[in-house]
Amino acid sequence: MEQDVLIELSGIRKSYDGKTDVIESFDLQIREGEFVTFLGPSGCGKTTILRMLGGFEKPTSGNIYLEGRDISQLPPHIRPINTVFQKYALFPHLNVYENVAFGLKMKKLPKEEIEKKVQHALEIVDLVGFEKRSISTLSGGQQQRIAIARAVVNEPKVLLLDEPLSALDYKMRKEMQLELKNMHKKLGITFVFVTHDQEEALTMSDKIVVMADGEIQQVGTPEEIYNEPANVFVADFIGESNIFNGTMTGDRRAAFAGAEFACVDDFEIGKKIDAVIRPEDVKIVEKGAGQLDGVVTSADFKGTFYITFVQCGQYEMEIHCLKEYPTGTEVGLFVAPDMIHIIPYDTTKNTFEGEILHYDKDTGLRVSFGDITWDIDYRKLYPDAVDQNGVLKDGNGTAIAVEGRKFIASFAPYEARLHDEESKGTITGTIVLFYYIGDHYSYTVRSKTEEDYVVDDEYLWNQGDFVGVEIPQDAVNYRLMEDDS
Repeated sequence: MEQDVLIELSGIRKSYDGKTDVIESFDLQIREGEFVTFLGPSGCGKTTILRMLGGFEKPTSGNIYLEGRDISQLPPHIRPINTVFQKYALFPHLNVYENVAFGLKMKKLPKEEIEKKVQHALEIVDLVGFEKRSISTLSGGQQQRIAIARAVVNEPKVLLLDEPLSALDYKMRKEMQLELKNMHKKLGITFVFVTHDQEEALTMSDKIVVMADGEIQQVGTPEEIYNEPANVFVADFIGESNIFNGTMTGDRRAAFAGAEFACVDDFEIGKKIDAVIRPEDVKIVEKGAGQLDGVVTSADFKGTFYITFVQCGQYEMEIHCLKEYPTGTEVGLFVAPDMIHIIPYDTTKNTFEGEILHYDKDTGLRVSFGDITWDIDYRKLYPDAVDQNGVLKDGNGTAIAVEGRKFIASFAPYEARLHDEESKGTITGTIVLFYYIGDHYSYTVRSKTEEDYVVDDEYLWNQGDFVGVEIPQDAVNYRLMEDDS
């Protein structure tokens, strides 16, 4: 472990039923004094990680190290880690002083030392003079600060904060973001913060850990996460983004949204990519003066800028600009090369390992992959084979042993279709993730067996919808894997 690394999570896996992993092979280092934020949608596993750090949950496998010591199995009260919970968990029958002093009294510290430490903790949260106040008389922001004072009075090495600002109104939340950041500087200890609020994470953190489905999507500074998203999920989840499927057409040139753009990212010609453009990086110019021409479809004032949508043929672009452009205005759009972030297209979508179950001369090869079992023409996997009385033979007349052979099956997301009727689906599942890609939505549908299927669809469905996924047989490509035998 590096010298300034305070916490290391190594190979952490968490399962509650022994089958489904909430957290899968999680690895992370947290340095001493950092303000680290776990950011992600509800159910992504960020609170589970926090609870394992605090000792309220134990990992199914893997290790948690604090200063090189494995604390994975230690109970919460032995760890030099304190937690501020979402609901604060203050004692209503105790006043402010008694709440803050509670942990110190449990340790049976001398009265004079308790008074000194409580006073210092109240100074940090700017609530000196509130010692005799009842908890019920405090505002939400004051209660939150008391919860922090109660946590820091024990002088922990790490302070865990589980969405502590979620119950506050917008104005108080903004104020407390700055206060927490200042407290972190005063205390000099490590903060580990959990939130689903992207603006909160960008405002407060030294390092952001973006999570989805129990896995880390990207780790980096707020600037790195925002300007250089590692994948389309991060680009869509952090702030607003225009995302388009495209192709590299030349040396630092890419085609997407119906036009060709110069860019600064360099990939081989013909490579499929996703192009990410932030709304504030698009300039509205005279028609014909940019890479795209379009028509303004809406413009909403947001206090300091207008959120403007421009329809460019079949593609839609969101722009944040200072000037109002009335609906129906014909405009041009210009994007500078360094404002375009290119991400290699994820070619692993809808790629499954399968197995040949058997061969029948009348029905063909019975194959199984993902949640699918069906019959296919044997030439899909053995194009040069010949059927001789129900036996497949190669060009030399040698029988081919097909049973048990492994293969890779894949299909493009645009080949599949979503249905609200279960009977119309090749498989069924629940939409667990979606984002908008220029002229369509990309949906991730998870089946009951935890297989994920990605489907492109022009219509808006909702996360949590139960759907059927129709996969045409002729849309699936097959490739035999190497035969280890």
